[in-house]
Amino acid sequence: MCSAPLIAVVDDDEAMREALCELVQTFSMSCRTFDSAEAFLGAHSLGRFDCLITDLRMPRMGGLELLRTLRSLGSSTPVIVVTSSSDAPSRSRALAEGAFAYLTKPVTRDTLLQFLTAALGMDPPE
Repeated sequence: MCSAPLIAVVDDDEAMREALCELVQTFSMSCRTFDSAEAFLGAHSLGRFDCLITDLRMPRMGGLELLRTLRSLGSSTPVIVVTSSSDAPSRSRALAEGAFAYLTKPVTRDTLLQFLTAALGMDPPE
């Protein structure tokens, strides 16, 4: 990739949204945050974002519905679900719907970096 990857973070929790964005930026990647799935979809266009990090449980439209909507629009953007929900059925549904990864909060820097670089097809840093 010639320029820094652009990562979208969708989470209704402002503190979590900002923390994830700051973490992404420490990896020399660009980040844009959204407080809802609807706000993200309003700014979304195919190929605009290199990866999406989303919460599973949000008011109105949750992360799983967002993932389904993206896939129905023809988007192949990798989606990483970061959630406090550690139940197996939620994890299975998210992965079956095409999520690249399902991570449980709190997510460590190394774990997020590992999955982000894999989702972007980048070599992990040394």
